Amino acid sequence: MSDIEIARAAKKRPIQEIGDRLGIPAGHLLPYGHDKAKVSQGFINSVNGNSDVNLIHVPAVNPTPAGEGKTTTTVGLGDGLNAIGKKAMICIREASLGPNFGMKGGAAGGGYAQVVPMEDMNLHFTGDFHAITSAHSLLSAMIDNHIYWGNAEDIDVRRVAWRRVVDMNDRALRQVTLSLGGVANGFPREGGFDITVASEVMAILCLATDLKDLQWRLGDMIVAYRRDRSPVFCRDIKADGAMTVLLKDAMQPNLVQTLENNPAFVHGGPFANIAHGCNSVIATTTALKLADYVVTEAGFGADLGAEKFLNIKCRKAGLKPAAVVI
Repeated sequence: MSDIEIARAAKKRPIQEIGDRLGIPAGHLLPYGHDKAKVSQGFINSVNGNSDVNLIHVPAVNPTPAGEGKTTTTVGLGDGLNAIGKKAMICIREASLGPNFGMKGGAAGGGYAQVVPMEDMNLHFTGDFHAITSAHSLLSAMIDNHIYWGNAEDIDVRRVAWRRVVDMNDRALRQVTLSLGGVANGFPREGGFDITVASEVMAILCLATDLKDLQWRLGDMIVAYRRDRSPVFCRDIKADGAMTVLLKDAMQPNLVQTLENNPAFVHGGPFANIAHGCNSVIATTTALKLADYVVTEAGFGADLGAEKFLNIKCRKAGLKPAAVVI
């Protein structure tokens, strides 16, 4: 059977049952259908006093165009630990539509070591990436609107560092000319689109610990430079608060299950070549309060994803892996 046939044949349990195994009351699960849900910030706050458990990190030796098998190993190890009576949980990244429709494909594992609902996860899932795209695009629009209505921050239109994003591999949008068509459309300048997972908003969402921390980090983003070369920050444009509102639901981890009905958090997904390549801090730290073992992955090869997992995510979040599986 192919991966998709195996995933479609899965006998999934209601997501409330999966949450109950972790001690998450049904009232703190925000369901998206029958087999996926977000975990409320209120519940996350309530378990912050619990002791951390064993964190197991799974990087790859080196990456390949088709993937190396980090997610498959992560899911398989988590299922194996549960099979021998340990209380284990899995934390992996969300899939981007770009790689999903490209050579690499989806990001839910393979064979009988998959997270389900696989098709939902590889497509729109719970809308986190759309929220990130919207927050990023709001800032893009506010920068150009600021320039159009007087440019109080004296932004040099030649030095706008903030590009636009779309969650797709769209080669034609890499470099574009903006604001053509006359005075009403603003000041023409060069710009371009990156993929959503390369957005700084994605990296920040995955490092933030709560909404207050998220807004502070968003406000610190450099979006442009003035004519005197001094930086213009997101909070100078007054976009940080509105962006945080757009991201408030995306901050909550997504709970799903493996083919063997074991719990998994799938949340966030920054690329490792331009960001830190790990799932969200809030998902990992919450999982560490709910299980005895937490198995997580890091993007690309060990020389990139593992280095950033250990030197960025672990340091920022105060994590100490008990083991590494290469």
